[in-house]
Amino acid sequence: MTAPVTSEGLQKARSIETIALAEAGPSEKARTLTQPLVDALWDSGLMQYMNPAAAGGQEPGFAELIDIWLEMARQDGSLGWIGIANIPSASFAAAYLSDEGFEKIFTANDHRVTMGGQFFPNGTGDTVEGGYQVTGAWQFGSGTGHSEYVCAGFLPMHNGEMVMLDGVMPKMMVAIVPRAQVDFTDGWHVQGLKGTGSYDYKLQQVFVPESHTYPLMSRDAKRGGHMYQFGVMPLTACGHAAWALGVSRSAMDDVRALAIEKTRMGEGSSIADKLTFQRNLAHHEGMWRAAHALVVNTFTGMEARVLAGEELSPSMRCDMRIAATYATEASREVVQWAHLAAGTTAIREGGRLERAFRDMYTGTQHAFISENTYTEAGKLMLGLVEDSSAL
Repeated sequence: MTAPVTSEGLQKARSIETIALAEAGPSEKARTLTQPLVDALWDSGLMQYMNPAAAGGQEPGFAELIDIWLEMARQDGSLGWIGIANIPSASFAAAYLSDEGFEKIFTANDHRVTMGGQFFPNGTGDTVEGGYQVTGAWQFGSGTGHSEYVCAGFLPMHNGEMVMLDGVMPKMMVAIVPRAQVDFTDGWHVQGLKGTGSYDYKLQQVFVPESHTYPLMSRDAKRGGHMYQFGVMPLTACGHAAWALGVSRSAMDDVRALAIEKTRMGEGSSIADKLTFQRNLAHHEGMWRAAHALVVNTFTGMEARVLAGEELSPSMRCDMRIAATYATEASREVVQWAHLAAGTTAIREGGRLERAFRDMYTGTQHAFISENTYTEAGKLMLGLVEDSSAL
């Protein structure tokens, strides 16, 4: 089951399916997205679609973003991961960079800018005249295999001390660095999501102009509408949820089609005729629909509240992260069942069910949707903390 075409963004995502299916295997072999697929993302308009209008984008809301990301992940897990890595990375920079940084990175390149990388502050930036000298090492830089610019989270330092916010938390920044200045150490030899080019990389005393940085937790958009008031964390959460739902959707669709056609050795009827398969198909379909409804209702509900003038509160952020983490865990269970139900078909290397299984179990290792999300949410719900930077 796939969602009906209801938006321009979803139509764009569906327009690249033929190329996505053809390039899934080659991308895995190359360990990064192939050039035909990168070109398709640009030609379709998807690569810029999430950007503020000033950077050539359409500023889609949560409902449309969920449709886009789910569809890309349904086609191929690696492609879907690029959808929640490259597309948002560029949109964040376009929204939060200063006018000078926007001019030099976006306007100067006719807004044709691809970004990937790691936002977690695994580096430090010594404050110097005009910017920072950034040093650090980052792992799993999603989409850096084909990105012109690389994002790198870092902690600003002044006279050897961390710059603090309100004396409680360290300030966290994101540096935007041209590819040529980055030392790639690769390391992307993994079980799943092989085609994402999520390389490890280092910076050693690389000068980054202040104009090419922005605060990681910023919701102060310099350009663009209400969506950028949510900041990096909620938008990233939505991406993870939609990605998981897309991969699990592909597994459900594929195992259902397989069950109608396949008769296991020694059995006189198809898998579809087995009562246990019928029961479990309906159960996991219900689980998927519940997770999908939770994500759509939660994120679009929060968007409506922000549009109505509400400030984004800790409890609102908490609800969005819970929805994203639950959808990911539910999707993992759906994929696990589909993989088992498919029998030996699911173990053949390069098949969609085999790839969905590997991609799902790789994607669910991401720290962003780990158990820590639930524990931090629980603390907030119990009144043990007033806010959590982890949410």
